[in-house]
Amino acid sequence: MREILLLHGAIGAKDQFNDLVQKLEGRFKVHTMNFSGHGGAVMPESFSIEGFAQDVAEYLSAINLQSVGIFGYSMGGYVALYLAKEHPQLVNRIFTLATKFDWSPEIALKETRMLDAAKIADKVPAFAAALEQRHYPNDWKQVLSETAKMMVAMGSENPLSLADFSGIHVPVRIGIGDRDAMVTLEETIAVYRQLPNASLTVFPDMAHPIEKVAVNLLGDALDSFFL
Repeated sequence: MREILLLHGAIGAKDQFNDLVQKLEGRFKVHTMNFSGHGGAVMPESFSIEGFAQDVAEYLSAINLQSVGIFGYSMGGYVALYLAKEHPQLVNRIFTLATKFDWSPEIALKETRMLDAAKIADKVPAFAAALEQRHYPNDWKQVLSETAKMMVAMGSENPLSLADFSGIHVPVRIGIGDRDAMVTLEETIAVYRQLPNASLTVFPDMAHPIEKVAVNLLGDALDSFFL
């Protein structure tokens, strides 16, 4: 049975994949994990794409899995591609969805404004409560703060330049929803064109938040790609 690893997005956690895991079980051996500082995992000194990729490498080593197919949602897709660049032997296929590739100081500033813990607690207290529960015993406000710092660093120096993608040779399917307000189709296509062995999927009527992803549609797409 083919094994796949699901990687969550920024300020997310592996439990957000519960419905998708149920959809995929029976055809795949499905693995999920929390990045450092997420979902109650031990908080690192700082958040970084490099650190999260190391989390994945250590997880694969711990379960004695030499190579795996990876589905990465949002930041998880970025981490998967970074891992494929740095440790190509660990990855045999990658499917990304809603991954933001274009980072600059201006973009980072725009995105970090969405991570204001005080405003979230005031204006969307239900979301604040969900974040508190998701990351316990870690402080959800620290998770947001560290994520914002990471985005600022990515805006100053993108860990993956456009040229870097040409050196990633594993099969990659780049996915985006046509209602994604965070990730542009232009940046997605630019990366797709750089990858030597890539395909592109645009999901209809799909927005960025993982809660708005159509699980059945995504599950069928993962079946098609990984099987």
